[in-house]
Amino acid sequence: RKKAEGELKLVAQDLRLVIDNANAPIFGIDKDGRVNEWNLKAAEIMGYTSDEVMGRDLVEDFISPDYRVQVKGVLDDALQGRDTANFEFPLFTKSQERVDVLLNATTRRDANGDIVGMVGVGQDITDRKKAEGELKLVAQDLRLVIDNANAPIFGIDKDGRVNEWNLKAAEIMGYTSDEVMGRDLVEDFISPDYRVQVKGVLDDALQGRDTANFEFPLFTKSQERVDVLLNATTRRDANGDIVGMVGVGQDITDRKKAEGE
Repeated sequence: RKKAEGELKLVAQDLRLVIDNANAPIFGIDKDGRVNEWNLKAAEIMGYTSDEVMGRDLVEDFISPDYRVQVKGVLDDALQGRDTANFEFPLFTKSQERVDVLLNATTRRDANGDIVGMVGVGQDITDRKKAEGELKLVAQDLRLVIDNANAPIFGIDKDGRVNEWNLKAAEIMGYTSDEVMGRDLVEDFISPDYRVQVKGVLDDALQGRDTANFEFPLFTKSQERVDVLLNATTRRDANGDIVGMVGVGQDITDRKKAEGE
């Protein structure tokens, strides 16, 4: 028995080393919600030493008021034996900087299997959240550029259905975005004489082959002819996979008319 106790003691020491030196913030609370675990990474990220937090109420003292109810719910779940994975919330450091954390909250039990608290393993996702926020701003800017561009811009998905239709396209064609979304571009908006050619250009873009200065006519809602010069470009997702085609056009109707005269 003494040998077994000695081995358990060594395991406990090893576990303590692992927790203390883990590259992730790890903290724990007892059944009353008071901090009883606070590793070196938690101290580094939060700016509070272990001595400063031990015995203090985690939710009341370290969680911003906006998130207290949600965080307390996750901790209470763990104290009832229900684990939570990938719970996202902000912590505020000693110097009042915001740190975004992704948390796995796990029930902590004693040797008899009785619940004695909760241990949380976090991941600092502040940089990722910041990058996501910046990407969101870029996307919003891009949306503004597309919507307000002085050229008709439209897009299709891999099935040839419209998923992009800017204000200039709506103005020229007489169809609002709502009227065209999800419809087959070639079948519904291209005159029969040009369907094969236009489909060929779109299919090329869907295969990764761009086309520049392709000239063809569109017919508006009121059946007027609009001559368009089109650049068709492959559209890819974040992984580089082809998800559709985006076309940037130029209305050359007046130019064509002048050439005809």
